[in-house]
Amino acid sequence: MATAVETLGKLERRITISFPLTEVRAEVEKRLKVQAKTAKAPGFRPGKVPLKMVAAQYGYQIETEVLNDKVGRAFNDAANEAQLRVAGYPNIEPKQESPAGVLTFDATFEVYPEVVIGDLTTVEIETVKADVSDAEIDKTIDILRKQRVHFHTKGEAGEHGDGGEAVAANGDRVTVDFVGSIDGVEFPGGKAEGYPFVLGEGRMLPEFEAATVGLKVGEAKTFPLAFPEDYHGKDVAGKTASFTITLQKLEWAHLPEVDAEFAKSLGVADGDVAKMREDIKVNLEREVAGRVKARNKEAVMDTLVKTATLDVPKSLVAQDTERLAEMTRQDMAQRGMNVKDVPFPPELFAEKAERRVRLGLILSQLVGENNLQAQPEQVKAQIEDFAQSYEDPREVLKYYYSDRRRLAEVEALVLEENVVNYVLGLSKTSSKAIAFDELMGSNAQA
Repeated sequence: MATAVETLGKLERRITISFPLTEVRAEVEKRLKVQAKTAKAPGFRPGKVPLKMVAAQYGYQIETEVLNDKVGRAFNDAANEAQLRVAGYPNIEPKQESPAGVLTFDATFEVYPEVVIGDLTTVEIETVKADVSDAEIDKTIDILRKQRVHFHTKGEAGEHGDGGEAVAANGDRVTVDFVGSIDGVEFPGGKAEGYPFVLGEGRMLPEFEAATVGLKVGEAKTFPLAFPEDYHGKDVAGKTASFTITLQKLEWAHLPEVDAEFAKSLGVADGDVAKMREDIKVNLEREVAGRVKARNKEAVMDTLVKTATLDVPKSLVAQDTERLAEMTRQDMAQRGMNVKDVPFPPELFAEKAERRVRLGLILSQLVGENNLQAQPEQVKAQIEDFAQSYEDPREVLKYYYSDRRRLAEVEALVLEENVVNYVLGLSKTSSKAIAFDELMGSNAQA
């Protein structure tokens, strides 16, 4: 039996569950007899082990299972009878003061909150838009050319020329020996032989690159280098070292011409440069559309968080915090990092978990009230859109439709898009054009 529901807080509730000890003993004895039919022990044939020995070996485990089953069923029955929507898992503890022959447990839990969404017709949401121009296409082509760069000895004639005067300049790949010292003493990590890097890419500190520019092969230069206060090497951070570098090898960068061969290397079978540019434009437009959609979705979600009123169940936040920590742990492990002894404090994920839970409750409310569920035709259209960038779209369709979990991920995306469109349709929106580089999250350093 269960007592009436006690209200402990805005969302916290408690139910006291009790049942006769005789019921537990009877069920334990019943399960022990079933276990005895297959139990094994030295000196006995299977199924012939004395019940007392079976009880000694399996009694505690079976008693725990019986208690869990009975308490779980009693709690679910009580929650259903009271028409409660339980959030998370209940915390069930035995009650010390119980009548003789009676087992009593307190089940403390949270319920789902009431979600009140403000008047969306009064909110203002700024959306973004961006275009793909010839400049972005040219910039992308430059990046693709640099990904296919070839280096040749500078100053030596070849089929592509000699690269100009054999003096180190930005864009050249240099190979140097260097040694650094602080107060006349060499320090760990301050010495290398045959170290290659490309001038102008920013891999080395500015003073190091500046000292290398203008050198010829075989020349050396000594110069001071001040390490930044926040330099990753704590032993030298904030200190000034004396470096001597010697240029051992100098190569100039030969970028492929934008011609038929270049187009073929990008998958354009007939080498049509115009078609190559069109393919690049289509891909960039797809990427821009995705990023615009993501930015606008984030604006809508921010608005919903601000306009909705609800109490967030702590139990759900705790569960999502654990989930985020585990996802982070798995991701780091897949990257080859040893995370066995790495702590993952809950506070690192609590804020993000709270927002995710809050948004989940808000979206659930909106979807249920306004029939915004993902429709089969929408899901199919989304998967077909994914498939456009693959050689065999049919394989992409098969990939998603063959796994219910993958399909559920697409359904979640469509559902979110339905919510975004619904909110944007009600609210006061304005559109802001943003630069391509800003949208892509970089200054497109090529």
